[in-house]
Amino acid sequence: MHVHESAREAFWNDGAVLVERCLDDAQLALLREAFDWAVEHPGPNASGMFRGTERQSHVDNANPLAKDRLDAMVSSLPFGELFAELWGSRHVWYFAEEIFLKAGGLGARTCWHQDTAYLPWGGEHWGNAWISFQALPKRNALEIVRGSRHGVQYDGTTFANPDDPTEPLHGGGVLPRLPDIDRELAADPDAYDVLSWETRPGDVVVLHPRSLHGGAGVDAGCPERHTLVLRFFGDDATFRPLPDVHKRFARNGTLFADEMAKLNPGDPFRSPVFRQVL
Repeated sequence: MHVHESAREAFWNDGAVLVERCLDDAQLALLREAFDWAVEHPGPNASGMFRGTERQSHVDNANPLAKDRLDAMVSSLPFGELFAELWGSRHVWYFAEEIFLKAGGLGARTCWHQDTAYLPWGGEHWGNAWISFQALPKRNALEIVRGSRHGVQYDGTTFANPDDPTEPLHGGGVLPRLPDIDRELAADPDAYDVLSWETRPGDVVVLHPRSLHGGAGVDAGCPERHTLVLRFFGDDATFRPLPDVHKRFARNGTLFADEMAKLNPGDPFRSPVFRQVL
């Protein structure tokens, strides 16, 4: 896949870029089948964001039941070449998936966050491929704070308190608390430079996981959103332990615990458990 220099610059400087018509119909159908299977067979990391409220949505992350299916599929998709060109990396590995299902016109937005508050990821060569199976208007799509991948590493949010989207994950002041971006934008629409795009099936939003980002909710005009996120890493990816407030969480962010236990801070992020796609 040829990546234009402007896309490389956008990914590096802004932290995200829209790749239009990245997936053809056959590839999209394969991914949709995998998504539907994963929804029907949730893994141990599945959760209901804002569980128990009318704004609950379904989220699953690195489902071991789906791993073989997705590992076999990713090499047939264009993401190895895409990320190699965006990063300037010789090699590309697939990490895991995340799925989001918002329905009924009530699913709340995914709180603003950085994935690097939840996963032990250092280095520059990380990327998420954000794939929606519906055509999305801009108001219901993924949103990214332009350039934030180069800024502060904030604490995560618990994703558990609909009244406080900045409720700290780690706490104890080990990382700066997330700003309440939506509240600040409501007071001043120019408080943050927010990127988002209208997307069509086959388009992919590619973002660096250190970017501050959040997924807009659904509403009457866009009552459901089925989204699959595939995560990849390259040569300049290293192991960076998380704050040790929660000892178990610090080693692995709850995912791939056995493999993460073998790595030391600064080690190349490598393990045979991750499928090499390039």
